[in-house]
Amino acid sequence: AAMVQKYQSPVRVYKHPFELIMAAYERRFPTCPLIPMFVASDTVNEYKSEDGAIHVIERRCKLDIDAPRLLKKIAGVDYVYFVQKNSLNRRDRTLHIEAHNETFSNRVIINEHCSYTVHPDNEDWTCFEQSASLDIKSFFGFESTVEKIAMKQYTSNIKKGKEIIEYYLKQLEEEGITFVPRWTPPVACKSESSSSHPRRPVSPAINIPESATKEGLSNKEILNTSSSPTEPTAGTPDDKLDADYIKRYLGDLTPMQESCLIRLRQWLQETHKGKIPKDEHILRFLRARDFNIDKAREILCQSLTWRKQHQVDYILDTWNPPQVLQDYYAGGWHHHDKDGRPLYVLRLGQMDTKGLVRALGEEALLRYVLSINEEGLRRCEENTKVFGRPISSWTCLVDLEGLNMRHLWRPGVKALLRIIEVVEANYPETLGRLLILRAPRVFPVLWTLVSPFIDDNTRKKFLIYAGNDYQGPGGLLDYIDKEIIPDFLGGECMCEVPEGGLVPKSLYRTAEELENEDIKLWTETIYQSASVFKGAPHEVLIQIVDASSVITWDFDVCKGDIVFNIFHSKRAPQPPKKDSLGAHSITSPGGNNVQLIDKVWQLGRDYSMVESPLICKEGESVQGSHVTRWPGFYILQWKFHSMPACATTNLPRVDDVLASLQVSSHKCKVMYYTEVIGSEDFRGSMTSLESSHSGFSQLSAATTSSSQSHSSSMISR
Repeated sequence: AAMVQKYQSPVRVYKHPFELIMAAYERRFPTCPLIPMFVASDTVNEYKSEDGAIHVIERRCKLDIDAPRLLKKIAGVDYVYFVQKNSLNRRDRTLHIEAHNETFSNRVIINEHCSYTVHPDNEDWTCFEQSASLDIKSFFGFESTVEKIAMKQYTSNIKKGKEIIEYYLKQLEEEGITFVPRWTPPVACKSESSSSHPRRPVSPAINIPESATKEGLSNKEILNTSSSPTEPTAGTPDDKLDADYIKRYLGDLTPMQESCLIRLRQWLQETHKGKIPKDEHILRFLRARDFNIDKAREILCQSLTWRKQHQVDYILDTWNPPQVLQDYYAGGWHHHDKDGRPLYVLRLGQMDTKGLVRALGEEALLRYVLSINEEGLRRCEENTKVFGRPISSWTCLVDLEGLNMRHLWRPGVKALLRIIEVVEANYPETLGRLLILRAPRVFPVLWTLVSPFIDDNTRKKFLIYAGNDYQGPGGLLDYIDKEIIPDFLGGECMCEVPEGGLVPKSLYRTAEELENEDIKLWTETIYQSASVFKGAPHEVLIQIVDASSVITWDFDVCKGDIVFNIFHSKRAPQPPKKDSLGAHSITSPGGNNVQLIDKVWQLGRDYSMVESPLICKEGESVQGSHVTRWPGFYILQWKFHSMPACATTNLPRVDDVLASLQVSSHKCKVMYYTEVIGSEDFRGSMTSLESSHSGFSQLSAATTSSSQSHSSSMISR
C-alpha cells in the first residue's frame, strides 16, 4: 500500500529585504559546505527575460543520502539525483522553487515547493514557506525504512535551511554587502514597457503547477500584483502560522508536529467557517492522539459539535451557578504553580458529593465543572501572556482530608465518572499535574474504581501523598511556592475556596424535579436534531411572503454523509402524517424525521430546485443563505447520501450489500438551525448571522471570514 506523507511549514520571516536574501540563497550553489549530502549541481536549463526581471534556472542536484550501506547496495545506487527548478521574478520579488526526484521516480515520488515572497506588512522583510509530499509506492520491501530515512533527512534539512541563509547573510555582511538594489525596468525600452505588460501572466515564474496552489501557496502570493492598496491584508499571515509565533505561544514543536498543526488548521478553515478553535486548543487534540492527524481531527470535530450543541462557548458569560454550588462546592482557582500553570484547589474530602448530586442533579454539576474548565482555558491564555512562554495546562491540587464512605455512594461515583469522561473528551491535555494530598485508607478503593476511565497520558501526571507526606521532601514545595500554600494545608496563604460541608436535606430535590430541570439544561439550545434515513429524508418547511427574503441555515453533520437541497413550491405540501414514521419508529426513538414532499409530486412540475445539491461529509459544519426570488413555500431537505454502485457494472458491490445489512449505517444525524431575515436587514447587517443566537464558537477569534460568504446564496463550507 502506498504511504503518502505530507509536510507544510509555518511561515518563516527573515527581517531582511528580498534582494539580500536572494544574494545569500544563490551562494548555496553549485555546492554548499553546510549541506554535506549536497555533493554537486549542474545547470540543465536557463531562461532570462530581456528586461532581466525573470530568471528561470533548472539544476540537476546530486545528493549523497545518509542511508545504511546495505540499502544502497540493494538499491544499486550511490547517489540520488533531484531536479530543481527555480523561478525568480525580480519585478514581483518572488522566488518559487520546485523540486522532484529523478532517481527511483517510479518507486518513490518526492515533490517539494518552496517560495520566498515579500512580507505583506513590511516590504523590507521576506517570508519563506515550504511544502512537500512523499509517496512511496514500493521499495524492495523496505518501504517503511525508506520512509523513516526520508522523513529524518527532510526534517533535519528544514531545520538547517534557516541556519544556511543566516550563515551566508553573515558572510555577505563581512564582505561589506548589506544592501542589494531592487530591480528596475531598463530605461531604453520605455515605449515597449506598455506592450510587454499584458504578456506578464505568461512569464514562466507564474506557471506554478496547480498542486502548488493546493499545497498552500495562495494565488495571491503567486500573482502578487498588488493592484489595490488593500491587497496586502488579504495575504497577511493571519491565516498562516509564523515560526516565531509558534515558538512563543505554542512551544517547541518538531517540524512534523508543526506541519500537522498547520494542516489540521487549514482543514478546519476550509470546513468550519468562522468556528475555528484557537491554535493552542487544536494542538491539545493533536497531542492527545500523538499527532495522528486523522484521529485528532475526529475527536476535535466531535468536540466542536458537542460545544455547539450545548452552547458551551457561552457558559462563562451566561450561566450563573445555583447558590447551592457557590456555598457547598469546595473548589476554586488559587494563583499558579512554580511552572506558571493556573492552580485549581479542590477540597474533595470536605465536599458532600452525595448532597450536591441530590440537591442539583448530575447536569448542573457537570455544567459547573465545564465552566471551571472554560475558565481554565482562559487562565492558560492569560498566563501565557504574563509569563512570556506557552502554558497550555493547569495543575489541580485535591485535598482528600475528610474523605469517607459517603464519597463512595454509587450515584455520586457514577456522576464523577461521567464528568471525567466529558472532560477527557473535550479538554484533552489540559491537566498538567494532579497533586492528591492526605489520601486516607479508603482512597485505593475509590482509585481502582476511577482509574480505568483516565487515559495513560493523564495518569502519568498524578502524584499521590498519604497523610502528611506532602510536607516532607519531594512534597508540595517542589511544585508550589511557599507563599501561596493554602492555610488549610499549614501554609500562610488565605485561600478563598469554600469549605464545603454537608448540604442540608431541605435542599434535596425529588428525582422528577431534577429530571425536568436536566432536560431544560441540555435542550436550551437553538439547534434542532434530525435523523435522516435511506429513503426518508428530513424536510423543513419555510413559508415566504415577501419575495426578497433571505433564508439562512447553519448545520452540522454529526453522523453519516448527507445531501442538502433547497426546493421551492407554489402550493403548500400536505402536513406530514404521523404514521409515515411507522417503519422507522423503532430505529428512531425521538428522532426528528419529517417528509413534506408528496410522493406523487414531480420535480419541475410541482416543485423546483433553487440551489444545486450540496454533498456534506460527516463532521462538516455548513452555513449559507439563499435570497428568495418568489414568495411561496421553500423546503430545506437533508437526504441520505448513498454511494454509487460500481460504475462499470450496475451490480452492487459486496461492501454495499454488507453495509445495507447494518441498519445503523443508514442513519445520519444532523443538527440544524434556520432563520428567515428580511433582505434589507440582511444587507444592512452582515453580522446578523453572527448574532447571539448563531452558536458560532467563541473559541475562535473574530469570525470575519464567515461573513463575506453570506452575501450571496453560496453555501459556505
